[in-house]
Amino acid sequence: MTSGVTSAAYRQNACVYRLASICLSALFFAADLNLVLSQESKNTSLEGFTIEQKEDRLLINLDGKSLGSYVFRDSKILRPYFCNLQTPSGKRVTRNHPPVEGIDAVDHATMHPGIWLAFGDINGYDFWRNKASIEHEKFTMQPSVAKAEFRFASASNLIAATGGKIGTINSTIRLNRCPSGVLLTWQADFNPIDQPLVFGDQEEMGFGVRLATELTEKSGGLILSSDSRRSAKETWGQEAKWCEYSKNVDGKKTGITVMTSPANFRPSWWHNRDYGLMVANPFGRAAMKRGEPSKTVVSVGQKLRIGFAAMIHEDSEYLPAEGYEQYLKLEAR
Repeated sequence: MTSGVTSAAYRQNACVYRLASICLSALFFAADLNLVLSQESKNTSLEGFTIEQKEDRLLINLDGKSLGSYVFRDSKILRPYFCNLQTPSGKRVTRNHPPVEGIDAVDHATMHPGIWLAFGDINGYDFWRNKASIEHEKFTMQPSVAKAEFRFASASNLIAATGGKIGTINSTIRLNRCPSGVLLTWQADFNPIDQPLVFGDQEEMGFGVRLATELTEKSGGLILSSDSRRSAKETWGQEAKWCEYSKNVDGKKTGITVMTSPANFRPSWWHNRDYGLMVANPFGRAAMKRGEPSKTVVSVGQKLRIGFAAMIHEDSEYLPAEGYEQYLKLEAR
């Protein structure tokens, strides 16, 4: 009798042990599976573009590394802009923002933040020197990302120095991964409200870039235009489809190619400087010493569309002409 009870208890305990062992194995398997899934999710999140949206800016990352920021509200710089842009490997290509004294030239700190679109004269108001403002209103297409592309669209208001709203800008901005780096495109539609928009004639009109201090002509960098002109002096005031500002860093051609859309109402002249400034300017004919003063009028009910691009590159085999072809293919999509 005692032996039967002991045998039954043994069998019962053995079943409990086996069940406990199965449960523990299942728990360990689930933990391992969760770890694998977590690692896969983490790795996936680091591929391609990722965005963190703040109250005043978008923080842009590529493959888990900072690519730079798009600032759409700033109390000192009264227009949207990109700043602290880097190559995918982390090499800075626009000047530190704000510039660091002792490392960077600190001139034009609130006018040359990185990459921007601004105008010294629209209806007599100065949107370049922060006398009037390009005020971000809303994202008309929310920032969205895919592995090879980040894009958004926004509506901004042209606010005169007197406080009145004289027009609107609808911008579509994309960043695309390319074999040589990242291509940033910026297309803008200008719309009058109750009076024409009149674009004046100044050097400070259009799509601007301020290069990192290390890449400037003063630091051994090179400017090259689509017409094979070299240096800030040779390219200043000249017409070109694109201008390249770069330097050989660790065996790789590192810098930015600024490009103009062939669909623009007029080719651009170039306001280039040896301290790292490049501006593609389709408005300043007299200011760029190319002829009579220019006045570009956009009537009520019409719009003016202009487009530009900047190829951020770090590649020993990079050719600006090929970068421009990549831009044309993307624009045609």
